[in-house]
Amino acid sequence: MDAGLKSKILSQGMNPDVVEQQIGHFKNGFPFLKIVAPATPGNGIKVLSEKELAHFKKTYPEKASQIEVVKFVPASGAASRMFKDLFSFLDGDGDISKSSFVQKFMNNIEKFAFYDDLDNVLKEEGSSIALKLDTKDYKGILAALLLDEGLGYGNLPKGLLRFHSYPDGRRTPAYEHLIEGIQYATGAGNTVKIHFTVSPEHEEKFKAEIASILPKLEKDHGINFDISYSQQKKSTDTIAVSMDNSPFLEDDGSLLFRPAGHGALLENLNDISADLIFIKNIDNVVPDRLKGETKDYKMAIGGLLLEIQERVFEALLGLSKGMDEEAVKHAEHVFSHHLGAKLPSDFSGKSTSERGAYLKSKLNRPIRVCGMVKNTGEPGGGPFWVEESDGSLSLQIAETAQIDLSDPATKEHFQGSTHFNPVDLVCGTKDFEGNEFDLLEYRDMMTGFITEKSKSGRDLKALELPGLWNGAMAGWNTLFVEVPLITFNPVKTVNDLLRDEHQ
Repeated sequence: MDAGLKSKILSQGMNPDVVEQQIGHFKNGFPFLKIVAPATPGNGIKVLSEKELAHFKKTYPEKASQIEVVKFVPASGAASRMFKDLFSFLDGDGDISKSSFVQKFMNNIEKFAFYDDLDNVLKEEGSSIALKLDTKDYKGILAALLLDEGLGYGNLPKGLLRFHSYPDGRRTPAYEHLIEGIQYATGAGNTVKIHFTVSPEHEEKFKAEIASILPKLEKDHGINFDISYSQQKKSTDTIAVSMDNSPFLEDDGSLLFRPAGHGALLENLNDISADLIFIKNIDNVVPDRLKGETKDYKMAIGGLLLEIQERVFEALLGLSKGMDEEAVKHAEHVFSHHLGAKLPSDFSGKSTSERGAYLKSKLNRPIRVCGMVKNTGEPGGGPFWVEESDGSLSLQIAETAQIDLSDPATKEHFQGSTHFNPVDLVCGTKDFEGNEFDLLEYRDMMTGFITEKSKSGRDLKALELPGLWNGAMAGWNTLFVEVPLITFNPVKTVNDLLRDEHQ
């Protein structure tokens, strides 16, 4: 790296060594994962029986009440993509016959939880939704909804939009996550701890929304809330390059750094100190009438993690006292039977101490239990068995971009996948001695993503860090559990709010 480039990098507060590695990724690309089979029910995905569900519903609340539980909610995403079709119409000629999406929106506008707020904005202007519809002033309605002089929904995060209507008012996703927290994330001290990752420009709005809700919730439910926030760290931004892989220069000559995707939130997660951490996206919420199965299965995956973790800790404690054959055999049983992982073919030929050291290195890692729903065609990472460099097989969530679909065998594995990841995770991030793992040590930096973007009319390439639940957790011990489809109801477009699950 020449001195001029290094000086620019330093002047913008970034690390030259890290940037040099990033430029190398642009030049060399990323290898595909070595997928050997899809994870399916009975082969990598656990299907809970009614008896097991009942067991965890009974045992989990008591265990949770004695430990620190945190609900980690990535909430920094702007809602602008939710309204992409509405913005296109707003910028167009106003001919609603050209957009079935806008027609559906207008035909059902009274069903949206933000209807009254929108109507009040228009009434302040001397109009109303009804008047606008009568005069076919659809652009007027959308301007009042999306632009800052109206409700400003086009520039707000999803977490602060009205999603659901109730007899006593309307709720945002942030509100719904507080309700969920009461249901399955009440930990020691009768306290619900929720951590939101937010954009800097939205943090004060989040705090105001939460402050308007908490006093009543705490009084009605007799519990305490501990709400915290963090922002994606600027240091996790990655350099952008031109199409020839040279650093992309802005008009003023400065280097362009861009946010590196949700994988950057691993740093935020790493700062959380807790015994159990649930992760769930901000837009994946449902009204109270449908929360029952979400609550049951959250308690199930949390309870399962705590039970498996107890067995892992017991095995590690045994190995730490001595690598005798009994301790090694016990650790092997936990690794293969309880974690369901697969040892390399040469494992049995190793000495007792070698096997013990290997198992200790494999067991003493962060652990996660991931909910998996049946694949109904939604985009998202899928569960697969992946061959590691040491010959062992691990369970991984893989995005399509990580899979070599030009290889016939790999393509067959991909097509045989029956489930996908709805970002429904619970994590154990402490070791058997109670120390917090450094989660950055268990990230596979060779699982990033390269995408093509543009800036000021010029094409560029951008780099995303290994995804939070993909490569960022590649070195974790993983269990997959089938969860009902009702637990996955993200809102990708505004018209998704018209689905029965959100009404």
